Amino acid sequence: MEPVIVIGAGLAGCEAAWQLARRGIPVILHEMKPQKMTPAHHSPEFGELVCSNSLRSDQLENAVGLLKEELRRCGSLIMACADEHRVEAGGALAVDRHAFSQAITEKIKSHPNITVVEGEVTSIPEEGHVIVASGPLTSDALAQAIEKEFPQNGYLHFYDAAAPLVTFESIDMESAWFASRYDRGTPDYINCPMTEEEYTAFWQELTTAQEAEVHGFEDSGVFEGCMPVEVMARRGKDTLCYGPLKPVGLRDPKTGREPFAVVQLRKDNAQGSIYNIVGFQTHLKWPEQKRVFSMIPALKQAEYVRYGVMHRNTFLDSPRLLDRFYRVRSCPRVRFAGQITGVEGYVESTASGCLAAMELARELEGREPICFPRETAIGALALYISDESVVHFQPMNINFGLIPPLGYRVKGKRNKNAQLSQRALEALDQLDLT
Repeated sequence: MEPVIVIGAGLAGCEAAWQLARRGIPVILHEMKPQKMTPAHHSPEFGELVCSNSLRSDQLENAVGLLKEELRRCGSLIMACADEHRVEAGGALAVDRHAFSQAITEKIKSHPNITVVEGEVTSIPEEGHVIVASGPLTSDALAQAIEKEFPQNGYLHFYDAAAPLVTFESIDMESAWFASRYDRGTPDYINCPMTEEEYTAFWQELTTAQEAEVHGFEDSGVFEGCMPVEVMARRGKDTLCYGPLKPVGLRDPKTGREPFAVVQLRKDNAQGSIYNIVGFQTHLKWPEQKRVFSMIPALKQAEYVRYGVMHRNTFLDSPRLLDRFYRVRSCPRVRFAGQITGVEGYVESTASGCLAAMELARELEGREPICFPRETAIGALALYISDESVVHFQPMNINFGLIPPLGYRVKGKRNKNAQLSQRALEALDQLDLT
């Protein structure tokens, strides 16, 4: 059997190589470290983490906790190494990151079915099955090669300027209403009104809130394409009211009048379970976003499935490029995995590598695909990044908003999430994961 080529030995690439190798499929794993390093790299080891608690919650009432448990049941190398080298961190999965990376590197390099090749890959191999897991800081040469290979997709983004996303069920619809401006077309937006007093208090906090640090490998050019909402606000008290918060053409059904200001939310997925805060691209620290944006009456109890971010990132417009197996629609021998696909986070990257490799193995063995269902966290992520109805695609962490609701009411958010996780694991246990 011809070996599968995996490009990148981060979490996604290592997981993909492992899943293939443990099924007897030979793998050539390319990694540019240590010959070439980026400013984000500090070690020659594989599966490098930024900090010890990057793997987040380990509780099943949290979506990323569910995702980790699903990965364990899929025989994940990354989860096995994380569990082996975990350190005390309450309900989170924290690891000794150096020991964690060393363990991954040793497992990968010692596996008889994996051949590691050091050095930068600057083009997609012309033949054979390939999994590209080159990460959010893909080298310029490989990024250009990807763009040349798939020019029709226009998919490469070199900065990530995303507004926050909230769950529909957490929006206070007693303080908001559905409508489009001037009642034109279908009522596609949720409108969150603010009085002059509410707006003034919000504007004052927005203009003085703390911004996130800019990393050394980012620069001011990252932000040229999209102005953060807090920067717009500092240009004057009325600036937002003539921009993303303008109330023109929107009449509050409770008063019959235009509010002083209106924050609009736009549906972010076909199910209508997640909404985007329109025009709120921001570089504020995450706690500051929750604090300040909660001053909008309809969002006072909002649940954020993704905070706004503005940083250098390379990711695909995956809904136009990839299918649910992370396979390029126009060139099925090529798959992508990891953060370059638009899954956000280390655990999510691992999950994409796991699914891509498991489904490729089934294909090479002439077996039917697994087709992880949307009720599972692994399946929900894959179906999100391949959902062609998503128009303004942005990277996403796993969250329960991507998973179908239970269909019945459960008292308490933690209880509801626990039942969603129980259903997911029951669905996973029905699958043939060999």
